[in-house]
Amino acid sequence: METLLTADFWIGIFKIIWIDVILSGDNAVVIALAARSLPPEQQRKAILWGAGFAIVLRVALTVVAAKLMQLPFLEILGGCLLLWIGVSLLQSDDAADDNTQDTGSKQRGIFTAIRTILMADLVMCLDNVIAVAATAKGDMTLLIFGLALSIPLVLFGSSLMIKLMDRFPWIVLLGAGLIGWVAGETIVNDHILDSVAQQYPAVKYVAAVLGAALVLAMGRHLQQRKTAALQQSLR
Repeated sequence: METLLTADFWIGIFKIIWIDVILSGDNAVVIALAARSLPPEQQRKAILWGAGFAIVLRVALTVVAAKLMQLPFLEILGGCLLLWIGVSLLQSDDAADDNTQDTGSKQRGIFTAIRTILMADLVMCLDNVIAVAATAKGDMTLLIFGLALSIPLVLFGSSLMIKLMDRFPWIVLLGAGLIGWVAGETIVNDHILDSVAQQYPAVKYVAAVLGAALVLAMGRHLQQRKTAALQQSLR
């Protein structure tokens, strides 16, 4: 009870809320993009299962996140994985308007969406976990609060993003670009590139822009190839 009455505790609460609001946004975008191509009844399941597994993953990562971030090449590999996820999500965007899927393909679709959510969150939640853990400074009450708060933020955020993407399709491009942006930042943040990032601070932003551009360009290119192949097969 004494801890709850201290100013430091409530300052920590405010910081964690702010961190979760800012850093949970990209995770919500990934979930929305992955679940968007599913039928409405499958979307809710994918969001719940994907977010649920992601939260369990965050709890597990909280214990080892700081040590993992020090491993060389880990964030480079993670960034490359995010680039691939961003391209594949953008490539599958046109599947959102296809309502002719059979039951088997729908089941495969939901498992694919959940798998994509988990892979992306494995990389993207590290910054959230480390920021919350650093703010909590060993206070388990603050740490648990931060992890618990991320659950409704991700669930609400992903549901809202799906509705916005259905209404404004151009948001899909922004979402894919955001994943590419985070991928570029993740690659440059790798421990082995610390000296480069310190010597050239702008390289972080250059890598982020290149990551976003690469995802959008590759995604659109593969979409066009897929459309051209489909049109040729129908002739």
